[in-house]
Amino acid sequence: MSRARSMVSPPILLVIITVILVRAQRATSETTTTEFIFQGFKGNQSQFQLEGDSTIKSNGLLRLTDRKSNLAGTAFYNKPVRLLLETNRNSTNATRVRSFSTRFVFVIIPSSSSSGGFGFTFTLSPTTNRPNAGSAQYLGVLNKENNGDPRNHVFSVEFDTVQGSGDDTDKIGNDIGLNFNNRTSDFQEPVVYYQNDDPNKREDFELESGNPIQALLTYDGATQTLNVTVYPAKLGFKPTKPLISKQIPKLLDVVQEEMYVGFTAATGKGDQSSDHYVMGWSFSSVGENPIAATLDLSELPPPPATKRRGFSSQVIVLIVALSTVMLVMLVLLFFFVMYKKRLRQEETLEDWEIDHPRRFRYRDLYVATDGFKEAGVIGTGGFGTVYKGKLASSDLIAVKKIVPNSRQGVREFMAEIESLGRVRHRNLVNLQGWCKHRSDLLLIYDYIPNGSLDSLLYSVPRRSSAVLPWDARLEIAKGIASGLLYLHEEWEQMVVHRDVKPSNVLIESNMNPRLGDFGLARLYERGSMSETTGLVGTIGYMAPELARNGKPSDAFAFGVLLLERKPTDSGTFFLVDWVMDLHARGEILSAVDPRLGSDYDGREARVALAVGLLCCHQKPASRPSMRGVLKFLNGEEEVVEIDDEWGYSKSSRSDFGSNFVGYVSSSTSIPSSSSAFDTRIISTSHVTSGGYRKKCLFQYELDASYLFIHELRTSAYSTLN
Repeated sequence: MSRARSMVSPPILLVIITVILVRAQRATSETTTTEFIFQGFKGNQSQFQLEGDSTIKSNGLLRLTDRKSNLAGTAFYNKPVRLLLETNRNSTNATRVRSFSTRFVFVIIPSSSSSGGFGFTFTLSPTTNRPNAGSAQYLGVLNKENNGDPRNHVFSVEFDTVQGSGDDTDKIGNDIGLNFNNRTSDFQEPVVYYQNDDPNKREDFELESGNPIQALLTYDGATQTLNVTVYPAKLGFKPTKPLISKQIPKLLDVVQEEMYVGFTAATGKGDQSSDHYVMGWSFSSVGENPIAATLDLSELPPPPATKRRGFSSQVIVLIVALSTVMLVMLVLLFFFVMYKKRLRQEETLEDWEIDHPRRFRYRDLYVATDGFKEAGVIGTGGFGTVYKGKLASSDLIAVKKIVPNSRQGVREFMAEIESLGRVRHRNLVNLQGWCKHRSDLLLIYDYIPNGSLDSLLYSVPRRSSAVLPWDARLEIAKGIASGLLYLHEEWEQMVVHRDVKPSNVLIESNMNPRLGDFGLARLYERGSMSETTGLVGTIGYMAPELARNGKPSDAFAFGVLLLERKPTDSGTFFLVDWVMDLHARGEILSAVDPRLGSDYDGREARVALAVGLLCCHQKPASRPSMRGVLKFLNGEEEVVEIDDEWGYSKSSRSDFGSNFVGYVSSSTSIPSSSSAFDTRIISTSHVTSGGYRKKCLFQYELDASYLFIHELRTSAYSTLN
């Protein structure tokens, strides 16, 4: 029995010894690590070694310095922290700095809005006080004599608030620095924090703001890396990217086996002083990756009120009174100036402004067009640019802005108001109003969604891949003729448009045409149409007799609109003669747009082409009126027989002869785009009958969309005699 007991005893003894050793090791570990948290410092005076100006306030704030000049204050936790750790790797004993983490919330309040200083530090020190430590740039850590001495064994994270001073080489100011036995930082970074949603986006802020700021310092002993994160406490989140993340192997040369952790601060002379407060503090060196406990901001003592140097109550009352009087005087002066300005404007109103009072406010048009930006441009004319706009009432408008400093532009502006200001017709663009603002002249129309006729049919690429059908083309022609009839015969005065062309015809969503751009229009009393003293219009649409007798013809321009289409190549034949030649040979339908194929009414096409020829007759008396044109197009009357000898030279028709046939047969080689341009003529001098020459007019390319003819390059009309 006794022998059995002796055999069991050794294992039991081994277990007991093991348990004792584990507990001893755990106890030893607990004594070599440190962990604490202070949610304010009230009642914890015994746990700190306070030196210099440092004190714990009755509300629990740890004040390092007040605003007096040349002060230093230190506050260290009174128990040492074991920061050196023995490691055994690959059977080799080594020493490294133990990992640790600390978190604290602080407030710095400058003595004035323009200056303060010098800052404070979080410091590892071999003692709880810093004997003979200097103020100002030495921050209560070192002095002039021992600055830079490796025997100091001091490491500081410096929260610097002064840009350079004395022998200081820290030139940034409002920065975080890492100091090793020296008040000069080995490494500095301006104070910022990084956004979590965009780690590359950095936000800067002031340390001396008077607002609570939170700092988190974490040192990883295994990688010798120190991470420093600083951010406003009110931010509500901790940035994941630290301000500083740097390996500091030289920390091992600084740290001794036992070190004290705490804070130091200092002020300078005069206004270079600040209040330095710590509101809460936590620290941990427990475990391989210690994290200091989170501070509950709601449990921390409130930060001190920011004290600003201000005026006495009597001075403040006086300033408020004087400011009120000045404000009242400025308001009265403003209304007086505006009243005088309005009186001057009313005294200088021109007659046409009184007769056409539908005036828009410039600021409303500026807002409606989004500041007249280029993205809102929907067209350009001879004297201005047209913008799309939207009024506050959600109504869409088109705003034509006349080119400033243009004398002819002012004339066009007034002509449109006089001619369009009162006319109303379903085939005429409706002028809503006008605006004159400094040098800007603006006309406001209804917005037409489909744009102009030429852009609808022949823009490259076209707005729609579908070809405009014959019925729509014919109705557009009738609508233009109806609008011209109203202007010529049915309104109270006779209006001659003088610039009829496809780019001035706007198409509504229901394909109803509206004739616009009345900048060259003239008003006449019935039966008193006089000669014009200027040559106006667009090349190719002006009647031949305009140079001889000065009388414009909307009928001629309408005929050109019917007969011609956008040119694609140069040529020497004359389009009207060519169509007339086809008519004489009974082949006039060969001139119909080939894109229509056979989808058109042959009888209506013959009538339309014949009407175009009549309107382009060289003899003005042989051209039909717009009322006659409508009767022809509506089939109410038969088209007048066109005589082959209708005024154009035979030689002009013989000029194109076989050349034209060759052009038509090679239609597949016609370019898909053209460099053609629209040339508008405005001359203030009278032009004699000999003023037109082929070299002057007929070599221009036309830029217009035409309803019924092949896409041909052509001259405007034959040489005038």
